[in-house]
Amino acid sequence: MRDLKQTGFNDRLSAQQEAKKALLAKFKPKAAAPDPEFEKLAEKRAAEKEALRQQHELAKAEQRRERAEKEAARLAAEMAAQEAIEAEKRANRKERKQLTKEEQKAARDAKYAARKARQR
Repeated sequence: MRDLKQTGFNDRLSAQQEAKKALLAKFKPKAAAPDPEFEKLAEKRAAEKEALRQQHELAKAEQRRERAEKEAARLAAEMAAQEAIEAEKRANRKERKQLTKEEQKAARDAKYAARKARQR
């Protein structure tokens, strides 16, 4: 028995074309509907990014502060060492002057004694 509906060549050709069009239509990009959560997600990501940036800024500021403290400590130690050297130099200079004064006094006393000895 034959089908009640007889299909001709043109009918089969058009059915094939329609099937092919339907198959290709599946692969065509559809109009994108905007995600209602997109704005919220973008704001959340921006907030996370900002928080991370602030953390990095704080860490860098802490590193700069530590570096400045180390530099200040190094400079203070260097200044203290320099002052100690200068104090030692001053003490040596005072000692030399004191010796010189004592030597001068001894020379004066010797002259005075010699003069007294000549007068007698």
